[in-house]
Amino acid sequence: MALTTTPILLLLLLGCVSNTLARDPMACDPKDKTTSGFPFCRASLAVEERVKDLLGRLTLKEKVGLLVNTAVAVPRLGIKGYEWWSEALHGVSNVGPGTKFGGAFPGATSFPQVITTAASFNASLWEAIGRVVSDEARAMYNGGVAGLTYWSPNVNIFRDPRWGRGQETPGEDPVVVGKYAASYVKGLQGTDGNRLKVAACCKHFTAYDLDNWNGVDRFHFDAKVSKQDIVDTFDVPFRMCVKEGKVASVMCSYNKVNGVPTCADPNLLKKTVRGQWRLDGYIVSDCDSVGVFYNTQHYTSTPEEAAADAIKAGLDLDCGPFLAQHSEDAVKKGLLNEVDINNALINTLTVQMRLGMFDGEPSAQPYGNLGPQDVCTPSNQFLALEAATQGMVLLKNHRTSLPLSTRRHRTVAVIGPNSDVNVTMIGNYAGVACGYTTPLQGIERYTRAIHQIGCADVACSGDQLFEAATNAASQADATILIMGLDQSIEAEFKDRAGLLLPGRQQELVTKVAAASKGPVVLVLMSGGPIDVTFAKNDPRISGILWAGYPGQAGGIAISDVVFGISNPGGKLPMTWYPQEYLTNLPMTAMDMRSRPSKGYPGRTYRFYNGPVVYPFGYGLSYTKFVHSIASAPTVVSVPLDGHRKPQNTTTLGKAIRVTHTRCNKLSLGVHVDVKNMGNRDGTHSILVFSKPPAGNGHWAPHKQLVAFEKVHVPAGSQQRVQINIHICKFLSVVDRSGIRRIPMGEHNLHIGDARHPVSLQAATLGVIKS
Repeated sequence: MALTTTPILLLLLLGCVSNTLARDPMACDPKDKTTSGFPFCRASLAVEERVKDLLGRLTLKEKVGLLVNTAVAVPRLGIKGYEWWSEALHGVSNVGPGTKFGGAFPGATSFPQVITTAASFNASLWEAIGRVVSDEARAMYNGGVAGLTYWSPNVNIFRDPRWGRGQETPGEDPVVVGKYAASYVKGLQGTDGNRLKVAACCKHFTAYDLDNWNGVDRFHFDAKVSKQDIVDTFDVPFRMCVKEGKVASVMCSYNKVNGVPTCADPNLLKKTVRGQWRLDGYIVSDCDSVGVFYNTQHYTSTPEEAAADAIKAGLDLDCGPFLAQHSEDAVKKGLLNEVDINNALINTLTVQMRLGMFDGEPSAQPYGNLGPQDVCTPSNQFLALEAATQGMVLLKNHRTSLPLSTRRHRTVAVIGPNSDVNVTMIGNYAGVACGYTTPLQGIERYTRAIHQIGCADVACSGDQLFEAATNAASQADATILIMGLDQSIEAEFKDRAGLLLPGRQQELVTKVAAASKGPVVLVLMSGGPIDVTFAKNDPRISGILWAGYPGQAGGIAISDVVFGISNPGGKLPMTWYPQEYLTNLPMTAMDMRSRPSKGYPGRTYRFYNGPVVYPFGYGLSYTKFVHSIASAPTVVSVPLDGHRKPQNTTTLGKAIRVTHTRCNKLSLGVHVDVKNMGNRDGTHSILVFSKPPAGNGHWAPHKQLVAFEKVHVPAGSQQRVQINIHICKFLSVVDRSGIRRIPMGEHNLHIGDARHPVSLQAATLGVIKS
């Protein structure tokens, strides 16, 4: 007899499971009377006092054992071992050893890969995903199968379209990446003052965006980066993550920057991250980075010197065994002081205390009630679907062939190596999903499908399956080709060789399109951009939809857009370049700005002005939106401090140092009317670009994104949106010396087809004493 379980009984059972799974305290167990009375166990004391008390009780050997991700137990103080390494890039992941699936936690909600979610340009969505992920992470921690320190998100810039890990990032624009970082981190860490729900980590600092290209790998790469590009591009997301997101951790990367390993560079770690940005948290190495700069990069002569250099540079925690093996000897040899180790442990122990790990019984703490019943909930899975839907980017809709009609298109040929995949949809750094709906399964909810794979896999090395695919297309009322990439083409430690579809995929698409009797829709799964110029220009291909890696609900999101249940509103978070862009462009060339005299094209939409397949920010809808600027100033005065007279500091066309102005809260308010001219409701991303005044030499980008907002506009109606642009942050540029300046003169704001000039003019305040 089949066992049926009512929803109420299931919740009761899950509640029982939750109670039986309650984990023991990591420290300060109230049942252990020999240790629970220590001052470091008193939650009523200030965290600083508690950490100081604990440090004073530890021996040097015990301290060294806490410098690594597999932190050892200190039984005499009632402290259990702890695994720091867990991942939550777009859902709780089992990539790190701190998290295990199984038993009461068979899976967790698997959201779209970050590059896909970034295409929504919806900061509130990013924060909502963080909240759900941290709910599920806390539930799994309470169940004893996960940690509370998650080394996510990846906030590196998608600088080169070949990068295998570009899929993990929010794209190529530093402001978008920084806004994503701050939003997702807020969702993960919670908003309970100094208390942390989980501890997030922004990685990999810095100029890390090459894994393995043309014989150069990340362990050996020395990124030669100008001060201008460091300040203007690479620092921006990390700075926003620390200062706006209040992230609890930053991870340094494998590579060197200008000859120095990032995890051994005090200018990066101690001076910038902790000094200038005031990180309230710990700095961790990428896994085995300290060992890499000793064993692979040969940066120091002895392992003890490597351990000392890392800790003195500002590293607090080593993902890997190196610091545990060599730090004690570094102290004995006089290369390191015990106080340096204390300073590192202050940062890690403070984070653990902010997480409540020294507050005794987890079930009695905030979030202590979360359990299996809070993982893979219907609402969590609906948010995964919503994120996938918002991330869909419609690139082509020839003669408004889309959406397809369930009435006219009763049979659909579903073709391609990604047509019935599941794990492909969740990209890398994923966990075990709650469940999957493949593209084929999604399409079959609306119509009868004739399924042919066409290529055995995305490598598509042969044409043996082409004939069956073209026959299916010739019989069906419409054809949907689901092509693209997967982790065999782009992944960690695997950069792409080029931008074209792999193998013979293009040939299959062209032949199927020629044979199809109805409209042809090309759906692309990928993290990085693909040169699909052939499909863009082929009139037989009616529509092109980029789905990224859309997560566990990807098949539903794709089919809902194709059949018009959902109106696509995503926009590309990265430029789609033609294959020719890569000619004579090594991945190792880090310069962002173009050098036309040397044939160097520049990188990202901010500095590359050549041909594109699809530009950054591009995306179509099933309706038409029109922008108009309802109100915005034409002149804004930028106050200088009293010691800086305008005539001495600037004239029109010059640029003033941000540090010489008093515009900390000076913003430019713009009211934008967005009208939906069509007959379908739609959600629209307003992207506001600024083109700085001419005459700033090699400093300024062609244009830069200064703000973005998401707005839902019903058919035939209009919505007014207020946008505030922080002048110092977003209308400034960085000169060759790495100094951020505000150009005086006319800045042109671009919002869709709307243009608005704003003149910035210097104004002196009274004398201000410093």
